[in-house]
Amino acid sequence: MFVLERFGIFFSNLAAMVFDPVGLLLLFGSVFLGILFGAMPGLTATLGVALLTTLTYGMRAETAMIALLGIYVGGVYGGSYSAILINIPGTAAAAATSLDGYPLACKGEGGRALGLTTTASAIGTFVGMLFVVSISPLISRIALQFTSFEFFLLAFFGIIISGTLTSPDLVYKGWIAGLLGLFLAIVGRDGLQFYPRFTFGMPQLEGGLEVVPVLIGAFGIPQIIGVLKDRFAPAEAKRFQRILPEFGTIVRRLPTILRSALIGVGIGAVPGIGEDIAGWVSYGAAKNASKHPESFGTGDEEGVIASETANNACIGGAMIPLLNLGIPGSPPAAMLLGALMLHGVNPGPMLRFDHPNFILQITAILLLASFAMWILGMLLAKQVVKVLRIPPPLFMPIIAVLCVIGSYALGFKIFNLYLMIPVGIIAYFLTEMGYPIAPLVIGVILGPMADQNLRRALMVSQGSFMPVFTRPVALILFLVIVLTIVSQFPVYRRALAALKRLLLRNR
Repeated sequence: MFVLERFGIFFSNLAAMVFDPVGLLLLFGSVFLGILFGAMPGLTATLGVALLTTLTYGMRAETAMIALLGIYVGGVYGGSYSAILINIPGTAAAAATSLDGYPLACKGEGGRALGLTTTASAIGTFVGMLFVVSISPLISRIALQFTSFEFFLLAFFGIIISGTLTSPDLVYKGWIAGLLGLFLAIVGRDGLQFYPRFTFGMPQLEGGLEVVPVLIGAFGIPQIIGVLKDRFAPAEAKRFQRILPEFGTIVRRLPTILRSALIGVGIGAVPGIGEDIAGWVSYGAAKNASKHPESFGTGDEEGVIASETANNACIGGAMIPLLNLGIPGSPPAAMLLGALMLHGVNPGPMLRFDHPNFILQITAILLLASFAMWILGMLLAKQVVKVLRIPPPLFMPIIAVLCVIGSYALGFKIFNLYLMIPVGIIAYFLTEMGYPIAPLVIGVILGPMADQNLRRALMVSQGSFMPVFTRPVALILFLVIVLTIVSQFPVYRRALAALKRLLLRNR
């Protein structure tokens, strides 16, 4: 009865928004702006929410959330444009999408790939909305089980799984790249004792390495150098295909979509994780469940659908701890927390008493934002896919300028350019040696969380790792990490193959 009552209030809020032309115009405008922010390297959803927050100061809280959630949804989805078309993810959340999205574009199926990502993203956002409106208290209680050890293990698992999935030949190369990113993340003063580490006396390094210049340099510069050296054949990427995906394709991939959406919601509900981990974990789950895992990384539509469904479903998941606990589930959600407090709304257990219908209003905005994203995505894809017709040697200098602007725009620091260029050159040589770049970037993003939570956990346990084995969630994460590493050893694979032959023989 309680659930039916909640859905009744939800639909009344939805109807009020649908018949409000100003609200709809604001929603479509903010989603469009979010897509632009996500598509341009360096202008992330987090930055979009942060910049738009200052412009919503004079609005009511409900109206401000229409604009902020719109740019959030559009920003997470928009990263797939540049990931598919030019293999430079506009956001970290789209890094997994580029693994199969760009090969699809090189096969002349860029339009189809964009259509699939648009539909998958809309479905993922819709599923996330359903969880917010129905079972958010339950998922919040699960998220409360995470302490410092669990956060460390989850961050470390994200680095290991991205290295495992992206290595072109030897899996240890992906792990080395991830650990290199983890090392880069600890440069600067640590967050617990404020002690400088690997700063070499440079005050610019005391604040740590900014993620955006590292992301742009690691993904952008190797791509630019490779194209200008004629290492990529652009002729395949010039053909145009239909944008609207076939209904049969969506139905056939429905199990993947539902599984990825649930993964995205679950990871989003864990405070502080974010859309990038959701995309990688979902991509790995799709690859493991596939009958043809060898096709992943060569242009498999299932990989694109899995990552994009999960990172957009993560938006709804991130709203659950934000609204019910006051703990942001992702970096953009952290910006939303500041915006809510700016408008006099304090998320947490008392929110349902202070603002009884606020959570249901948020879910109504998410539903309409998913529809706005799908409509605008389909319309914009027909224009953006024309980027494939531009010869890459002519287009890449423009991308280089955007990379410079994107790096400098973050705090207007010239040092970000000094950081972006050497990171890009190192990434280029790593790529030449067969080391994947995505784990390096994931290591930089998750490194601070892994570092601070491990040290905090060891301080609390007085240097003991025993809580890992006494806490159920930590033990499960630990066993998953060990199994992921051991499963890559040839001895394990031979033993598994021998076990399968034995079982077949006994049948």
